[in-house]
Amino acid sequence: MQLIDGKALAKAIKEELATEVKALKAAGGKTPHLAAVLVGDDPASQVYVRNKVRSCEKIGFNSTLIRKDADTTEAEVLEIIDQLNNDDDIDGFIVQLPLPKHIDEHKITLAIDPRKDVDGFHPMNFGRMAQSLPAYIPATPYGIMVMLERYGIETSGKHCVVVGRSNIVGTPMSILMSRKAKVGNCTVTLAHSRTKDLKAETLRADIIIAAIGIPNFITEDMVKEGAVIIDVGINRIDDANAKRGYRLVGDVDFDNVAPKSSFITPVPGGVGQMTVTALLMNTLKSAKNEVY
Repeated sequence: MQLIDGKALAKAIKEELATEVKALKAAGGKTPHLAAVLVGDDPASQVYVRNKVRSCEKIGFNSTLIRKDADTTEAEVLEIIDQLNNDDDIDGFIVQLPLPKHIDEHKITLAIDPRKDVDGFHPMNFGRMAQSLPAYIPATPYGIMVMLERYGIETSGKHCVVVGRSNIVGTPMSILMSRKAKVGNCTVTLAHSRTKDLKAETLRADIIIAAIGIPNFITEDMVKEGAVIIDVGINRIDDANAKRGYRLVGDVDFDNVAPKSSFITPVPGGVGQMTVTALLMNTLKSAKNEVY
């Protein structure tokens, strides 16, 4: 069993990005600029956005954080998006999800200029991705693809089971893993809460990508010997012995599944570490006009 160390990989890629940004500036190029819009006071969102801003600073990006109260109107958020769309200095921006319930997330996503949609959520980027055209790929799936490539994990001809069908992770992963590409060429099964006999599906899998949002959902008896396990889940469970009264676990029962796997991502320290890194990679692509 080999651990896929997302923390170490993210650090290495950020160092590569910093070198590229330095060279870009030395050649008279523009400093990449990422903006983030944070509405409300969701604790996880605040941590995530803070990490994005900190990462920008470390690799030489410019960054802008726009914070708004939870009672900010949908119209006000749309106005901010319009301003960012028309700001030539901003290469890419994200509106951190989830948003307060009175704001339509779908309407917000559609309002973002696809050329600045470095989160990869706009239908235009989704469609371009599905047709193997240059696109901004959603950050978590993009991070997973980079992990598989950097660790030299063979995907061609393999059977991949994606558990979870969200538009942010599961569905784009199913498309990416089936594409004709260096990392891809899999036969893909997209499983979800309505799948009959899920265990039978996962036991056939050479690669399992778990993104269902249920703690320790994938158990040892659902995994065949030598499978590659990518755990996207980040779940809090109560733990009286932990300093904060809880600990983070994935969608995979790591302790029991790891001995059977050939490669596995830990939680924390796995896929989550690559999500911010992938966002930075998308922003640099935007600054260099590599997608549109």
